[in-house]
Amino acid sequence: MQKRPPIIAVLGHIDHGKTTLLDYVRKTNLAAREAGGITQSIGAYEIEHHGTPMTFIDTPGHEAFSVMRARGARVADIAVLVVAADDGVKPQTEDALRHIQAAGIPYIVAVNKVDLATANVEKTKQDLMKIGVYLEGMGGNVSYQLISAKRGDGIAELLDLIALAAEVEELSADPKKPAEGVVLTSVSDPRRGVVMGVVVKDGTLQKGDALYTPSASGKVRMMWGSDGKITAAAGPGQPALVFGMSSLPQAGESWSTIEAPLAVEKEEGEQLLPPRKDAVNVILKAGEAGSLEALESFVRKIGKEDISVLAARVGDIYESDVKDATTSHAIIVGFSVKTDRGALNLADARHVTVLEAPIIYKLGDLLEEYLATLRRKEERVVIVKAIFGTKDGKQIVGGDVKGFVRNQEAFTIMDGEREIGSGKIVNLQSERKDMEEVQEGKEAGLMADTKELIKVGHRLVFA
Repeated sequence: MQKRPPIIAVLGHIDHGKTTLLDYVRKTNLAAREAGGITQSIGAYEIEHHGTPMTFIDTPGHEAFSVMRARGARVADIAVLVVAADDGVKPQTEDALRHIQAAGIPYIVAVNKVDLATANVEKTKQDLMKIGVYLEGMGGNVSYQLISAKRGDGIAELLDLIALAAEVEELSADPKKPAEGVVLTSVSDPRRGVVMGVVVKDGTLQKGDALYTPSASGKVRMMWGSDGKITAAAGPGQPALVFGMSSLPQAGESWSTIEAPLAVEKEEGEQLLPPRKDAVNVILKAGEAGSLEALESFVRKIGKEDISVLAARVGDIYESDVKDATTSHAIIVGFSVKTDRGALNLADARHVTVLEAPIIYKLGDLLEEYLATLRRKEERVVIVKAIFGTKDGKQIVGGDVKGFVRNQEAFTIMDGEREIGSGKIVNLQSERKDMEEVQEGKEAGLMADTKELIKVGHRLVFA
């Protein structure tokens, strides 16, 4: 057994400076600074502070990434809870604290933005007490450090506290054991195949090793360290970027070089669920597996029963996604992805809505705006339930009324989310009587003048 470098998770509310802190710490180390791109791919990086090696992992701050924060806390040996001195405790601060406590790991509070004129350190300490965090000097034993992640004030002292906490934990590992650890990121690259960011918890991961997770397996064909260089091995506490998995593992899964019975069957996400006629059907795309799970949770929370997720896939948006959206009358929602030019052209030609953004709460704004627009369109609609044939070249159909409809009104024919035609009511009936108007909750029969063939399930939308 030998001493193992600590794995540290930095958690906190959005805009409280977590990313700024991680960036500043990385820039204090030459190798980590020069390998910034690959550390983002792995989801972690290494530094050395006064002879103590440390591995930092990143955990997103937005509410939608609660699952990923939980995984980050579970992977880590020590957590840093970042709280802005000008904003105090926020919902995601409490969420992060719950994950830290559930993981049972020690933590240090970093009170950030103390350089701002609006900073109120004493109020922030009081806020922390209200959620059960009792700092040293405030009746508790939770270590804390005042910092400015932007200027670097207090960062060295914070790293000293982390090193001390690691000493107390007496972390150890056996580099000769079969390797095991946790998946931090995973993404399907169209040229290189599955790329997986990992951290080693015990043993040594070597090129050529077989590698197994509960949902995927493969072989380490190539590996990069967090310094951006190809490496043949990654030891205890070290992060690495691994190529060679045959299928896409889930972020947060444990992995081992010893085969074990698979805990779950892998879902590749290529199959589509049947579309629903009473909901907005959605195909989700995200840049990597952990983000995809967070995106799905976020979208379901926004749409509730109004949204049906037909597929959730990792990777950029391609023509195949647009074709699936066309056949299932779905929209595409993409987080931190690119849309292929061919896919854009096809989506435009087939009237498929594509919503995408690199920041999840901005994507949420786009989706909420889309749903609001859709609801406004659907305030006055007939949902076609029956077709009764034609008369004098006009179609006779029946359906349920939402809002109200009037005789002689023009309408748009919607097939799922696609507009396929238009028409006008020539005659309107309810309960076999001619009507000038039919109200919501009633069934209506109407004679429609339109060139498009109306089918059961179509919606006739009135302006």
